[in-house]
Amino acid sequence: MANIKSAKKRILVNRTRADRNKAIRSGVKTAIKKVFAAIESGDKAAASTELNSAIKVIEMAASKGVYHKNNAARKVSRITKAVNHMA
Repeated sequence: MANIKSAKKRILVNRTRADRNKAIRSGVKTAIKKVFAAIESGDKAAASTELNSAIKVIEMAASKGVYHKNNAARKVSRITKAVNHMA
């Protein structure tokens, strides 16, 4: 454990931020899973609805710096492509 006050604070802040980032990443994964579940069920309307909500979650994560903007763009591109190629 650190002895210096500023080092102790850094440890606490880093832990808080890591927990926040973990929750945001988990939300993104859940949103993407919902899109693919809707695709598997074959419901185009539900898939497009889930797609819109997933895009919002991913963009918010990118704006908070949890994901790099290119990583977020890649995720959005992949799920959009999957929904657009539904039968």
